Amino acid sequence: MVEKKAKIVALANQKGGVGKTTTALNLSAVLASKGKKVLLVDSDPQGNASSGVGVFNSDPEKNLYRCFVNNPETASCIQQTNLKKLAVLAASIDLVGVEIELISLKNREKRLRNILRGVRDQYHYIIIDCPPSLGLLTINGLTAADSVLIPMQCEYFALEGLAQLIATIRKVKKNLNRGLYIEGLLLSMYDRRNRLTHQVAKEVENHFGDQVFKTVIPRNVRLSESPSHGKTIIEYDKSCPGAKAFVKLGNEFLRRERKVQ
Repeated sequence: MVEKKAKIVALANQKGGVGKTTTALNLSAVLASKGKKVLLVDSDPQGNASSGVGVFNSDPEKNLYRCFVNNPETASCIQQTNLKKLAVLAASIDLVGVEIELISLKNREKRLRNILRGVRDQYHYIIIDCPPSLGLLTINGLTAADSVLIPMQCEYFALEGLAQLIATIRKVKKNLNRGLYIEGLLLSMYDRRNRLTHQVAKEVENHFGDQVFKTVIPRNVRLSESPSHGKTIIEYDKSCPGAKAFVKLGNEFLRRERKVQ
């Protein structure tokens, strides 16, 4: 039990391959390493956040899909990871069909909010890894969240999808979740040698100002390798540039929290 209800942060970007899952699992791990109780919610049917923290769907009764369709106690579906303070509500391939199963249900956009309601007082942070789409699972994530963190790759096409995502966030805020706000934009796969990287970063910073995290996540081979071993980057290689960047991001995230409070 914690003193107050968890802050829920959704990581969303309909463009795949932008570092969204890498950010979800490694930011969760860093916060856990700093003594915060964290629940990672894997809402992507691909299940990469789950396997990235070492949970490979070994128990068919413990996953997010079961919470969506069978209404069990949420706590009974949560699994512990190798990090003491980090738990996961894992994905399963069945999540692929959940949008069809929910389509006829009343308040279908608020299903995840209701799933998490019973466990919010057990964690400091709940991090939701949304799928790379703007479908019902992502809408559920945004409706359940207090804020949304947007990882984006420093490439030209990344800017094109950003406007659509911001428009979706505004619609959710207006119709489903009035308290929702943008936690920040995170520049990932940052290559300092690439001129386009700097151009995109400057354009994002000019447009979004202080909403852009000062920390950037570099391209890093060790970051790419760690999920295949079922380990977060701070477990796999805490001295590599990727791990150092995520520790820095965790510190910046918590500093922002203190300012808001």
